[in-house]
Amino acid sequence: MSRRSGILEFAVLGLLRESPMHGYELRKRLNTSLGVFRAFSYGTLYPCLKTLVANGWLIEEQGTGPEATAPLAGRRAKIVYRLTAEGKEHFEELLSQTGPDAYEDESFAARFAFFGQTSRDVRMRVLEGRRSRLEERLEKMRASLARTRERLDDYTLELQRHGMESVEREVRWLNELIESERAGRDLKGSAPGGPAQQNTTGATGVLPRSGDEPRPDTPDDTAT
Repeated sequence: MSRRSGILEFAVLGLLRESPMHGYELRKRLNTSLGVFRAFSYGTLYPCLKTLVANGWLIEEQGTGPEATAPLAGRRAKIVYRLTAEGKEHFEELLSQTGPDAYEDESFAARFAFFGQTSRDVRMRVLEGRRSRLEERLEKMRASLARTRERLDDYTLELQRHGMESVEREVRWLNELIESERAGRDLKGSAPGGPAQQNTTGATGVLPRSGDEPRPDTPDDTAT
C-alpha cells in the first residue's frame, strides 16, 4: 500500500467513526477538510472503500429515506458506508501510532485533523516529532542557502527565503500547540483563528462536524 492510500484509508475510517456516510458526502468532507485530498477523485475513493469493505472494516447498507425507496429513473439507491467494530478497533490502532510517517506533511495533516479523537500523550509525541522533522528541514534549507546564495538570482533567492519562513512559522505554531498540551489545555472551544484553525503550510486543518456542509444530491452519490 502506498503512503497516500494509507492516509486516505485512515481519513475515511476516521470520518465514518463519526457517522455513516455515502460516497458523495465522504468525498465532500475530505475535499473541504484536508488539502491533501483536494484533487482526488471518485476513481480513488471507491477502490479504497471496496478495500475497507473487503477487510471487514466497513459494511455497505442501502440508504434510508425517500431516495432509497423511490430512486429517480436510471439511478440506484444510495449506498451508505458504516464502520464495523473491527474497523473502529483498527482506526484506534492507527490513531495510536506515532512512528516517523506521522511526521510527514500529508500524514501529519490527516493525523492533526483527528486530534480531537487522539489521546494527549499521542498528540504530544506526534507534535514533537513533527517539530523535530521541521527543525531538521530548516537546518538543511539554511545550509543549502548559505552554500548557493552567491549563485542564485534575486527571484530564486526570494523563493527560498519564502520557503524557510513558511517552515519557521509552522515551527512557532507547533511550539504553541506543544506548550498548550503540556499545560493540559485542549483546543476544543478555541476562538476562530486560534491554533486549531490556523493553516501555516496548507497541510493542516480541522475537520468540520457532520452537518456543517449542505448535502446536495448529484448523480455521483449513487455510485458504489
